Amino acid sequence: MDRRRVFWIALATALLLGLMATGSVLAEGPPRQAGDNGACLTCHGRPGLVYEFPSGEVWALYVDEEVFRSSVHGQQGLACTACHPTVGSYPHPPLTVNSLRLYQLEQYQTCVRCHEDEYQRSLDSIHAQEIAAGNWNAAICTDCHGSHDITPPDQPRTRIPRTCSQCHAAIYDEYRGSVHGRALTDESNPDVPTCIDCHGVHNQEDPRTTRFRLNSPRLCATCHADKALMSKYNISTNVFATYVADFHGTTVTLFERESPDLPTNKPVCYDCHGVHNMKSPDDPESMVYRENLLRTCQKCHPDATENFPASWLSHYEPDIERYPIVYFVDLFYKILIPSVLGFMGVYVAVDGCSRLMRRARGRKKRRETG
Repeated sequence: MDRRRVFWIALATALLLGLMATGSVLAEGPPRQAGDNGACLTCHGRPGLVYEFPSGEVWALYVDEEVFRSSVHGQQGLACTACHPTVGSYPHPPLTVNSLRLYQLEQYQTCVRCHEDEYQRSLDSIHAQEIAAGNWNAAICTDCHGSHDITPPDQPRTRIPRTCSQCHAAIYDEYRGSVHGRALTDESNPDVPTCIDCHGVHNQEDPRTTRFRLNSPRLCATCHADKALMSKYNISTNVFATYVADFHGTTVTLFERESPDLPTNKPVCYDCHGVHNMKSPDDPESMVYRENLLRTCQKCHPDATENFPASWLSHYEPDIERYPIVYFVDLFYKILIPSVLGFMGVYVAVDGCSRLMRRARGRKKRRETG
């Protein structure tokens, strides 16, 4: 069944199950009726205004006017009724849900009125899939962007992982300690990736799928194969090319192209470097630090000995300064093999011509004597 249809069926079921008698607004008297935000704020601008759901949850209805005015919507002069079109008069229509979360799931759909492209993409995300499966705590628009206090989601850029940490706190802690996270949070480095650079913004793919795993080297290559970007940090851009050229990368690339849903046991970047906790190769805590490399290799090659990781060239192509022995052996064979093949080609060509010439002379001699 189509994911979007499953999503809507699940959400509709949730809302129907939530049909109960609504609670009461604990406010002092009805507000004056008017068509501007001032009318709404007559009540909602008073701290202490709350709503009690039949479930017992108490929901704060207070809206800080200054916070709203400084928000993205407030700066655009958006009226309250733009997001709450059914709440234009008092008394308000009764709610049809019995909990705060069901109300949020019902209300966030108003975002589609102005943000249709983003909303439609979100319906294919892992978050929407989780909601369709009955996990109503999966993220929706307002969980990430807020409601009355919406500000640019990437200003400052450190706000992006902090937003994700609301649900993924343990992963955020790992990220903060990684080479990427430290550069972002401690140095405000704009070049390092945040959550959305790897997982997407509104259409987050399930990272547990085979397809995501096979595509992950290309995600890493977005930065690590960019010569202009990597030159700023003196990092080799051969990481992707050398990975793709070896047995591991060749197999993964083949699977990605021909069988994207068929799993392979060949390692991808994060199997060796870590997922959210990747460190610099020079960091003693890194999985690819020289002293730790054997243990990393043994995850797939349990019989590997100390000589096994010693052959790893750290994604560098051999040159005179780095791995000179490998460089000269490689150069020797680059000269030897073409020379041998070239000599054999010349030998076969000369031998073929000689045979043809002898046959031609033999036929001519027979004609002269015959």
